[in-house]
Amino acid sequence: MPEGDTVYQAAKRLRAVLEGRTLIATDFRVPAFATVDLSGRTVDEVLSRGKHLLMRVGDMTIHSHLKMEGSWEVYPRGGRWRHPGHQARAVLRTEENDVVGFLLGVLEVLPRDREDEAVGHLGPDLLGPDWDAAEAVARLSAHPETPVAVALLDQHNLAGVGNVYANELCFVRGMLPTRPVGEADVPATVDLARRMLVANRDRSIRVTTGDTRRGRNTWVYGRAGQPCRRCGTLIRSSSLGRTELEERVSYFCPVCQT
Repeated sequence: MPEGDTVYQAAKRLRAVLEGRTLIATDFRVPAFATVDLSGRTVDEVLSRGKHLLMRVGDMTIHSHLKMEGSWEVYPRGGRWRHPGHQARAVLRTEENDVVGFLLGVLEVLPRDREDEAVGHLGPDLLGPDWDAAEAVARLSAHPETPVAVALLDQHNLAGVGNVYANELCFVRGMLPTRPVGEADVPATVDLARRMLVANRDRSIRVTTGDTRRGRNTWVYGRAGQPCRRCGTLIRSSSLGRTELEERVSYFCPVCQT
């Protein structure tokens, strides 16, 4: 699933081709918004909010979430798409480009003054201009019994951490993913989360090890059965989540993390 840095990069790409441009045609291919027409309106702003993407068009906002398979792609106007048309959920056309959202997990068009209905539940945005570390610490600390990896993935606490970062943060901080938040150094973890996402917000490959070579860029994520880069012990994996539906695979070194 895309994490905060991925959506930040998507917003940056779309900003370059949409902000200040007038939409000459729109096509929302979801039943609830199929009759919405934003043609003739100007795109004022494109921004990310954690894992969510907002496009402000006049008094309306296009809200999307990529979930597992979604993407926003830019093509020359009338250009051939890389994906089949039935996967398109939104098409925004300007004089120069077609901006197409494929397989979007969430897509809605709502009045701009109702944006909070879509993203108001989110905690402080790690890559946002209004980042508030103290608020993120307070939210994480409010439930000291929660496993730290689960708490980091909860977007109500802080917005932008996905499963890659949750696992990598736990490793670098020397914590098992199951360690209760109350036994963790929450301010240091929040500070590291912010630094990791900022370091990766403009990179094509997410790096947490300092080594930009593909295959060397993560400490534990996706490396079950491989030797720990620090001690050589085989990395293990398990499932962890608040409920079965929210379970994610966690990766950890049983020696370097306690």
